Amino acid sequence: MMGSWFSKTASLDGPSDAGTPVILNVYDLTPLNDYMYWLGFGIFHSGIEVYGQEYGFGAHDFPSSGVFEVEPKTCPGFIYRRSISLGHIDMPPSEFHTFLENMASKYHGDTYHLLSKNCNHFTDEVSLNLTGRHIPGWVNRLAWLGTICSCLLPESFQQPVIKELPEYPFFSDGSESPSIATGTEPIDSDDVDQDRHLLSPSSGGDVSFIKEVQR
Repeated sequence: MMGSWFSKTASLDGPSDAGTPVILNVYDLTPLNDYMYWLGFGIFHSGIEVYGQEYGFGAHDFPSSGVFEVEPKTCPGFIYRRSISLGHIDMPPSEFHTFLENMASKYHGDTYHLLSKNCNHFTDEVSLNLTGRHIPGWVNRLAWLGTICSCLLPESFQQPVIKELPEYPFFSDGSESPSIATGTEPIDSDDVDQDRHLLSPSSGGDVSFIKEVQR
């Protein structure tokens, strides 16, 4: 059960050797953040860094894991802004990856929603489960405001940012030969260029999807 992780594993305060750090890495989606940031909001992407890897959530059109891992502070398509310490956990890597696989079962790429289930909702839920703390409110404040004013927003704000599941390897703890995630339907190359924003290989960084728990 997801709610039981915190009580067993988290250390909110204490010395750096209290456990494995849980870090929130925040990225800018637009240069306008340089101005909006000081007003307490902006358009941000975030990922959770644990055990030397960063984990995030992105959109695609398929009912499979949208949770991916990258090298910390290098998520392709975004500009790294800052890191925030969320706490520490005392959890073996194998147990942590089991937790991630359970999260991947919940966060499918085709369930991504800019206002109600975006990358920051994912990192907030991961942080809450692992440390008992929410991520800072300003990271996802624009989505919160958008939910309140959703009747005023264009339909395009309700759509995923990626229209194709790219050819990236699944990550599974202990797997020697990761499988490849590919789309099942051909997509016009012009559409791919326009829609591959979050996980574009051309923007650098190695991206692997987390394999979800098979139920």
